[in-house]
Amino acid sequence: MAEAVDTVSSPVAASGSSVSGSKQALISLSDKKDLALLGNGLQELGYKIVSTGGTASALEGNGVSVTRVEELTCFPEMLDGRVKTLHPNIHGGILARRDQSHHMEALDKHGIGTFDVVIVNLYPFYDTVSSTNEISFEDGIENIDIGGPAMIRAAAKNHKDVLVVVDSKDYPELLESLKANKVNEQFRRKLAWKAFQHVASYDSAVSEWLWKQTEGEDKFPPSLTVPLSLKSSLRYGENPHQKAAFYVDKSLAEFNAGGIATAIQHHGKEMSYNNYLDADAAWNCVCEFKKPTCVVVKHTNPCGVASREDIIEAYRLAVKADPVSAFGGIVAFNIEVDEVLAKDIREFRSPTDGETRMFYEIVVAPGYTQKGLEVLRGKSKTLRILEASQNSKGKLSLRQVGGGWLAQDSDDLRPEDIQFKTVSEKTPEESELHDAEFAWLCVKHVKSNAIVVAKNNCMLGMGSGQPNRVESLRIALRKAGTEAKGAALASDAFFPFAWKDAVEEACESGVAVIAEPGGSIRDNDAVDCCNKYGVSLLFTNVRHFRH
Repeated sequence: MAEAVDTVSSPVAASGSSVSGSKQALISLSDKKDLALLGNGLQELGYKIVSTGGTASALEGNGVSVTRVEELTCFPEMLDGRVKTLHPNIHGGILARRDQSHHMEALDKHGIGTFDVVIVNLYPFYDTVSSTNEISFEDGIENIDIGGPAMIRAAAKNHKDVLVVVDSKDYPELLESLKANKVNEQFRRKLAWKAFQHVASYDSAVSEWLWKQTEGEDKFPPSLTVPLSLKSSLRYGENPHQKAAFYVDKSLAEFNAGGIATAIQHHGKEMSYNNYLDADAAWNCVCEFKKPTCVVVKHTNPCGVASREDIIEAYRLAVKADPVSAFGGIVAFNIEVDEVLAKDIREFRSPTDGETRMFYEIVVAPGYTQKGLEVLRGKSKTLRILEASQNSKGKLSLRQVGGGWLAQDSDDLRPEDIQFKTVSEKTPEESELHDAEFAWLCVKHVKSNAIVVAKNNCMLGMGSGQPNRVESLRIALRKAGTEAKGAALASDAFFPFAWKDAVEEACESGVAVIAEPGGSIRDNDAVDCCNKYGVSLLFTNVRHFRH
């Protein structure tokens, strides 16, 4: 940890002996979990324990004999604790190669003993700068660990001779290996990898924090490191022949920022690769709405969305929008699921035949009552029940392409953030404008080319993923059926053509209002076409491509 911290001890080393002939372990821990187990275990194996400050005191409190670092360095800590382990008597004992005679001769000449085990974890910089308590820039700087990373890196580099441990979960295997006097090369390399990864993640947090403190901060720094932590190995990826895993983003920007990655799973089978993608899409969409809302997603596309004061009505309407797609999909709510709603989720029959009980892969909501959970658990042993927190706005969105990553702002715009400008002769009524806003908010979450038809806070039909915008429109209108008459239609991008194309077909279907970004060289054709059919046309000047 930082030299300024009282826990400036290092991980444990492996083979080799000190000048005095005894085995030595250097311990410096901020997180002292299982310290008694570690210290007593090493002492029983004949290790001389070297430590500093709070770690030394804690070891002594557990009956472990400790040699203080100052006794080896013959030098007191200085500069308000910034310097205490940065000394040849410490780093020489860690870095010396036992198979190099001139290294060992140098140690003998200067009376430096070797360390066989170095056990160190770092001061919690991440927790300090991400806490709810505001800290000053100066305090943040003083919480940057210097001595700890230096010892960890030194021990990891010399892992052939020194065992380096940064994770308390490795204590049992460490002690067992030392007791059996069998420390294999793979174990050493694994610990060394873990050590360098530990320091790398730590440094990425410091780097991210410092960049945010920089005057004239740019959201896109010249270089970027994203620390990822393995949450689970998955059965497979998008397809059975692809191996997969799920990682949690440990960036400071993601601290308490919500999202599916940090959701709590209360029940059901383990999450799959596709489950995560679909749950993320459903959760991001439902969180957009202020009124009680249900969203049904299939293959990352919302196929049903409805908002009502009565959440059960919203749920049924969302399913009704496309019951065939909803079967086997993901259902998301933006309010707590109680017993009454849970019973309806469990028992509701498909609108297609009135008999088949609806089946879902996942239910996700911000919370559940105890009774609600009990009822949902009874629906299916496999039903995944997730409790998630709403995504924070202003996140950085990253997406991988071959050999690189694309970074952009998240698409956080809502209807109240933009202007729906009437460009047609007919001005929409207040209810029609509201329908257009609802459709626009829905289409934002549909894969391009995207069209949504909606009315009275309910999606009636959507067309997604077609390379031809006319085809997406036809799919949406077919799903909406006769209900398209008097409804609102939203497009994620402008219409390149109007006559005998998407705009005219939309007008002929009887929609009352169309919302689109505008920006086509043929915008006037769209205006003229809407005027001919008496349809209101709104330009938003905001495109919602989703690839």
